[in-house]
Order: sequence, then C-alpha cells, then structure tokens
Amino acid sequence: MNKSELVDAIAKNSGLTRSDTEKAVNSFVATIEKALGKGDDVTLVGFGSFSVKKNAGRSGRNFKTGATIHIPPRKSVRFKPGKNLKDSVN
Repeated sequence: MNKSELVDAIAKNSGLTRSDTEKAVNSFVATIEKALGKGDDVTLVGFGSFSVKKNAGRSGRNFKTGATIHIPPRKSVRFKPGKNLKDSVN
C-alpha cells in the first residue's frame, strides 16, 4: 500500500473527503518527522513507537579497493510494533 492508497482507504473508512484526509496524513507524517528530528520518541498506544537510535562511527572496507574507510556516526529511526499490531498480523 502506498501513500495514495492509504489516503483513499482512510477517506473511505472515515467518511472524510480525499483532500481533507490527505491533509491529515501529511500533517501526521510531518508531526512525527518533526518530533523525531528533535530527538523525541513518538508512541501510539496499541500501534507502536518510533524512536531515534544513535549509531556509533566504525571502520568499514571498500570492497573494490580493499581500503579501510571510516563510516561516520549517524542517527536512524527505529519502529517497535505494539502488541495489538503484532496480534493483528499473526
């Protein structure tokens, strides 16, 4: 399911117009991005939680040349599904 299909499904289930639903989905995504950008966790009870994890820098290898390279530290987003989501999938 892509974003357009998600918007259509939410509009159908909620009775909202497609344009209102698209604004709501865009606002939802932007709000989560903003919170994670500040380093906050986002928890949706029953669905799951989004968090930011800091990955340390490390050494890697260029497979073409065999040279050792430095991979800088970075942040990544983690999602941990909630119990209700896990149960609905299984």
